[in-house]
Amino acid sequence: MCEKKLSEAAQAKFAELDEFIAALHLDPSDPRRRGRLIQVLHRAQHIFGYLPREVQQHVAAKMSIPESAVSGVVSFYNYFTTKPKGKYVINVCLGTACYVKGSEGVLTEIERVLGVKADTTPTADGLFSISALRCVGACGLAPVMMVNDKVYGKVTPAMAVKIIEEYKAKEA
Repeated sequence: MCEKKLSEAAQAKFAELDEFIAALHLDPSDPRRRGRLIQVLHRAQHIFGYLPREVQQHVAAKMSIPESAVSGVVSFYNYFTTKPKGKYVINVCLGTACYVKGSEGVLTEIERVLGVKADTTPTADGLFSISALRCVGACGLAPVMMVNDKVYGKVTPAMAVKIIEEYKAKEA
């Protein structure tokens, strides 16, 4: 774990991760332990929401794996992120079919309503982050917007705002 003074919440998260790693019964001398790295990183991202350098260093130390190996896996797989994301990740497809049918306008409206740009930081309340994707494989539903794993098709800018309001209402 890092040398910095951690909040109780952070300490609890590291403890949860440590418990998960300990349950794997990894032998530091067994080179096959690296085969569990992706599994551990998935759990770490689930616990922390993302994989900042401190978490990667912690995983490396706990698994007796070089930090460079952990960092290499994190940077290779798109699933892993080193930046915090909102509770609700809004993905807007900008692939050809979606773009032609108006997804750029949908994205612009979402950015305006939430006050953040795509692929930057989450909203101040931590509820939303926005990403622009190149294709989600649902061209027949263009333009497509996703919130976490839920797909919305034939979305207009007004529909996007309504969808966001529904998620905000869930949190109220």
